Amino acid sequence: MTTTTGDRHHVANDFVSTRRKRVAVVVANPAVNQHGWPVGFWAAELTHPYYELTERGIDVVIASPDGGRVEVDALSDPRDASRWSAEDLISMGFLSTPELVATLADTPSVTDLDLTQLDALLVAGGQSPMFTYRHHEGLATAIRTVFEAEKPVAAYCHGVAALVDLTLSDGSHLVAGRTVTGFSDVEENYGDAASGVRIMPWRLEPALRERGANYVSAGLFKAFAVRDGRLVTGQQQYSGRKVAQTVIEMLGV
Repeated sequence: MTTTTGDRHHVANDFVSTRRKRVAVVVANPAVNQHGWPVGFWAAELTHPYYELTERGIDVVIASPDGGRVEVDALSDPRDASRWSAEDLISMGFLSTPELVATLADTPSVTDLDLTQLDALLVAGGQSPMFTYRHHEGLATAIRTVFEAEKPVAAYCHGVAALVDLTLSDGSHLVAGRTVTGFSDVEENYGDAASGVRIMPWRLEPALRERGANYVSAGLFKAFAVRDGRLVTGQQQYSGRKVAQTVIEMLGV
């Protein structure tokens, strides 16, 4: 029997170019909300796009606004005692793989990325983004730079918080006049009722509309992504795969 080396036993992909595409997924640094709860990024919003992108032969770098250690929101961990996300087998696989977990221990900051080497930028959500993304200049600069380089930019769930106040080089708001989605009021209402407190200090849906965006959604916890030019947005944690699939199509791989 003849044996071979290398990765030829993995899924075979056809590529347009010999250069592999490179995408950064930004996840939030740990924070504390107004109730004193520790908050982070939502596991599926990294793991599901990571799966889609890497299966298509795209190189993925996991970054964060400030760099360093990142942590998942407890309810998004399939191993959590709450079993809120117990059915999320993709996240279970990621969080049970030491090599992948190690990437979360010391992420590069977005300001340290060579943005010229990226083909697209994805911004994931969770609870921390509502406290850490909106006024983060480094993250805003990265999004603006990639977008103005005419490359795909995607944000989903509460990661869309990074777009609300973002202005382009001409001073206009990125979302003004664009059709976008993000974590909806009906989903915020559901979360507030389930927890018995107001979870978020502000909400995306009205904030986006105030900036002149055409906000749309698909209903309570329905997977949904919308593309407007080179901007892609996803409604909530169940939309990450649709976002990644849209970006893959835009990259032409």
